Amino acid sequence: MISEVNEESCCTPDEMSCCKVESIVSVDERGQMVLPKELRERTGIRSGDKLAIVSMKRSGKICCLSLIKVEELEGLVKSMLGPVMNEVLKK
Repeated sequence: MISEVNEESCCTPDEMSCCKVESIVSVDERGQMVLPKELRERTGIRSGDKLAIVSMKRSGKICCLSLIKVEELEGLVKSMLGPVMNEVLKK
């Protein structure tokens, strides 16, 4: 059973910690990869969960991909766009 938690996203820019290599995975010939069980358990990723893939570029080339749970992404977008939209709506 999933309980509703009223916490801010752990992915807010001011709370992100330094990067850490959690695992090394291989991509098969179909482009698929497996997230290790221990990592899925620690992050609470379960079958059927939706993950957003966010890319970062350096010198015009994608250098990093991040996986973010869709529920966390919603909080991140709200924290970034909320203040901007409030300013727009005041005008």
